[in-house]
Amino acid sequence: MTQVTRWGILGAAKFALEHMGPAIHEAQDAKLVALATSSAEKARPFMAFCPDIEVCDSYEALLARDDIDAVYVPLPNHIHIEWSRKALEAGKHVLCEKPIAMRAEDIDDLIALRDQTGLLAAEAYMIVHHPQWRRARDLVQGGAIGDLVHVQGHFSYDNSDDPGNIRNHPQFGGGGIRDIGVYPYGATRFVTGQEPVTVRAVIERENGVDTYAQVSADFEGFRGAFTTSMRMSLWQEMTFHGTKAIVRVHAPFNAGTFGESAVELRSSDGRRQIDRFPDVRQYKLQVEAFGRSVQTGVPYPCPLEFSRGTQRMIDMVFDAGHERRSP
Repeated sequence: MTQVTRWGILGAAKFALEHMGPAIHEAQDAKLVALATSSAEKARPFMAFCPDIEVCDSYEALLARDDIDAVYVPLPNHIHIEWSRKALEAGKHVLCEKPIAMRAEDIDDLIALRDQTGLLAAEAYMIVHHPQWRRARDLVQGGAIGDLVHVQGHFSYDNSDDPGNIRNHPQFGGGGIRDIGVYPYGATRFVTGQEPVTVRAVIERENGVDTYAQVSADFEGFRGAFTTSMRMSLWQEMTFHGTKAIVRVHAPFNAGTFGESAVELRSSDGRRQIDRFPDVRQYKLQVEAFGRSVQTGVPYPCPLEFSRGTQRMIDMVFDAGHERRSP
């Protein structure tokens, strides 16, 4: 008989309120038990959709509870590893927002602690739980586009009018590469199963955070071009261009919010096949997949080893980055 995974959230982040909190509350075989925040004002909106949620006045108090099996960590990037470790040491499974670390090597100790405790620790990389990405992977790896030649990814938004936004502050691990570069980089790795060999990058910064990055990457047998920006109009798209056809993921990252979730296969002769995925809630699927792994031991679709590979690519981008001044 499947048991219920009892969840706590460390911090009343806006993203937790709008996405992951409701996903945990509505997911099958999951129960949102507690929220850690010292602000009654920030806790109130969580009570609106989960009236019986209990509020702890500190992260430590939540981790000390016996009625919590797993914690979700939506804290600032630079303390993801710290609180993921503390959660594991407190005997809790942990699902931490991306990027789970500032450098790939920081994940190694977390992997070791995961293995030592026997608990599940993972990065909240929700797109791999969406069926549109499994469809894209099947098409590309199944030969539907012929030989893969080029991958193109773009993810942008504009938060220039919000200087207080945590993404605009370097001390908190801000910047577009860590916030959204993780998506086209990780999606390419997920679909192709390959790792970048070499990377070239042009990076623009404002006040110490990257606001624009143009990345070229060589993989075995194909190349990729990726653009991320926090100073461009909202847009996201991924295409996988082969010798016979193209796979395009229409709303690759914010499925259902940015637009309709769909995967298009367009052949050289003009034929189109579109697979649509209406009403799929990827955050809810993520919570349910995490719970299944906790309760049954089935492999989690996005293990820390995968997240380490994406972080390694992010590190390569920063290490190779040629600085360009904003116009």
